[in-house]
Amino acid sequence: MYSANDQTLPMVTADLPGIGGQIRTVPEDFEVEEIPAYEPSGVGEHVYLWIEKRGLSADWLAHRLAQVLRLDPRQIGMAGLKDRHAVTRQWISIPAEAASRLGQVNIPGLAILRVSRHTNKLRAGHLRGNRFRIRIRQVHPEASARLPRLLDRLRQTGLPNYYGEQRFGKHGDTLRIGYDLLRGKSDPRLEQRRFLRKLALSAVQSLLFNRYLAERLRRGWLHQVVPGDVLHHRHGGGIFLAEHIEAEQRRLDQREVVHTGPIYGRRMFAAQAQAATLEDEILQQAGLSPEMFGRFGKLLQGTRRDNLVYVDDLEAAFEDQDVILKFSLPAGSYATVLLREIMKPSGEPTRS
Repeated sequence: MYSANDQTLPMVTADLPGIGGQIRTVPEDFEVEEIPAYEPSGVGEHVYLWIEKRGLSADWLAHRLAQVLRLDPRQIGMAGLKDRHAVTRQWISIPAEAASRLGQVNIPGLAILRVSRHTNKLRAGHLRGNRFRIRIRQVHPEASARLPRLLDRLRQTGLPNYYGEQRFGKHGDTLRIGYDLLRGKSDPRLEQRRFLRKLALSAVQSLLFNRYLAERLRRGWLHQVVPGDVLHHRHGGGIFLAEHIEAEQRRLDQREVVHTGPIYGRRMFAAQAQAATLEDEILQQAGLSPEMFGRFGKLLQGTRRDNLVYVDDLEAAFEDQDVILKFSLPAGSYATVLLREIMKPSGEPTRS
């Protein structure tokens, strides 16, 4: 019940052999650069730092910076949490009052590349996405023949927008806590640990979304608008119910809109008809009900998530015996999901 093993999730490249290989041999093999939602204006009461970190977790860095700058860790603003085993570049913000103490910052693995100012604190979600440059080592001997077909398929079909397995914690522990909370089995030790409660509940939401999306793939609905779907304008941002199926199918085919899946919660925009039936089935199979999500206030508001993301800028090149991948993904999408499609654990096709 608590398993989030992504090897059970169907892939769009399931019939194609992968290139195998290894990632993250050293942090430089996995580079991530944030695509900001906006650039700092140069004026304001918040100092923005464009940083590069190597082998540092976002949580550890926030606490260490707060210690050096004599701040509360909550005063450190970040748009997104980047990988630890990587070289990452991103904006963070600190109150202007701490700017005079920046000279005291000497943290191994951290470089401050640029300093600016802005009118607001940087908050979670204040980014458009991330650019990746990933080195895959020790690839299959036939990688040069296999890779072009994989890239063509992914550019053509897009990528199922699954949550990556890192969302769920080791051994399903985070999921187990989330399920217990939803079923009223609260641990008194969690009552004052709001962040952990939110993390655990979000893990359950993410697992349910993955199961929903996986079932759409199995039913052949990844590139199909079904009655009652909630659609998202890819460039305008709004969501709406699919009513004129043929017209919306044309817009989906033209990549103007994308259908969305459920992030269950009390204020989730509900699907209808055929799409709603599948959403209800996913909840029932997990032994959950909508009412269970209504007891947690703002911790479980609910929303929608795009089922499909496009990787039009996906590129690959060979460097010695390694493969270098370059691509960008929108905020909240996982590079590991794309890597799974390309690498495959055994390098062989996976029947779904």
